Amino acid sequence: MSYYEFIFEVVPEAAETLTQLLSDRGCLGVYEREHRLFSYFPDSMGIERIRKMVAESSLAIMTSGLQSDLSYSYSYLSERDWNETWKKKYQPIDVGETLTIIPPWETAPDGRTAIIIDPGMAFGTGHHETTRFCLASIERLCRQASHGRFCDIGTGTGILAIAARKLGFAEAAGVDIDPLAVDAARRNVRLNELDNVIIYEGSIEKTTGHFDLVAANLLSETLKALAHEIEARMKPHSLALLSGILTGQEDEVIEVFSALGTAVEEKLSDGRWISLVIRR
Repeated sequence: MSYYEFIFEVVPEAAETLTQLLSDRGCLGVYEREHRLFSYFPDSMGIERIRKMVAESSLAIMTSGLQSDLSYSYSYLSERDWNETWKKKYQPIDVGETLTIIPPWETAPDGRTAIIIDPGMAFGTGHHETTRFCLASIERLCRQASHGRFCDIGTGTGILAIAARKLGFAEAAGVDIDPLAVDAARRNVRLNELDNVIIYEGSIEKTTGHFDLVAANLLSETLKALAHEIEARMKPHSLALLSGILTGQEDEVIEVFSALGTAVEEKLSDGRWISLVIRR
């Protein structure tokens, strides 16, 4: 498969909204770096259709007042070009006290726990702020949560489920509606030579049983929509990590989850993104 890469110059306040708009219009994935959004579409959609959808998204951003002028460029990537692009952009990164995220062609430093991630066409390489935030939080919460079962909702590359298993959870599960993400996550589980990690394709209903720690690194609206299903998969007194919440949106998320009988134990902030640790 080949792809089109669109690069947007975007202010931080508009990044999440643009990401959602692009995803709703068929974008396979988006990552952010240095006030630019890199988004990817399958070439099977056709460039004219993609450009029309991108124009609609750009217009929605500008009319909302989030950004007065939104510019972008795009290029065609063959499957080989895609792989070479990732090798150039994807560098090892240390997260938390012990974790190092590496591509398959790198080696982790001595004394670090390697999380091998080959992203394919899924996203979640550890370079986005919310992914790093989740990884560091899971590492820390491992000291508080029972090391039984872990679940990652919207698993992407499977990075959080893989990290949880390497950090000591007996079982880990990941679920994603995107078949490309599921394929990437299963491949990454094999690269890390892990057992007891199951990746489900579909909605959260695909998971079975209850979990000691649930992670959901999703947009605020999606977290609210899935609140009941997330709470239903938490064991009594267990924890959930909710991330991907922009500053200012956390109160609505807290209200929805509180109505289901959960309580906020921690509210973590890096100035732009909010993560919540809740207990059932």
